[in-house]
Amino acid sequence: MTFDKKTAGGVTIEELPAEARFSLRVRDGERAAVAGALGLELTDTVGVMTSGSGRKALCLGPDEWVLSGAPGDAAAITAACAGVYDAAPHSLVEISEREIFIRASGPAVEALMATGVARDLSRIGPGQGARTVFDGTPVVLVREKTDSFRLNVWRSFAPHLLGHLFHVQKELASGL
Repeated sequence: MTFDKKTAGGVTIEELPAEARFSLRVRDGERAAVAGALGLELTDTVGVMTSGSGRKALCLGPDEWVLSGAPGDAAAITAACAGVYDAAPHSLVEISEREIFIRASGPAVEALMATGVARDLSRIGPGQGARTVFDGTPVVLVREKTDSFRLNVWRSFAPHLLGHLFHVQKELASGL
């Protein structure tokens, strides 16, 4: 699914480029070995994103991360994890094609986000994220900057989510 960037009502909504994405599950005792192979820290603080070696890891749970990297990095991520599997058993599943990535940014972005997310967005700082629900749609929400959010949404849910975002964007533009 692709769509054109839209700016109105103090918010810009745009699709972000594809990237290599993985769901990683690893026990605490094996986490350091996998992190070393990947070249980045795997924090155990839920909601915190780390980066290194051109990759990012968002901790979604005590033993769960979503990894991302450049589209051409998928084979290297897979190989790095395979290289430590015998010593550090884990689950690594490529999910690159499962989601699309949407950025909502601008001075009115919190008003837009508040229409779909039933949580205190001020508790999600820049570089932090969470698995949550946006207007009934499961998403991974990452606050990139004070005025910028990234939503990772399954392709099948994207039309509903985008419909909601564009509708609220029009309301904001009209002053409602």
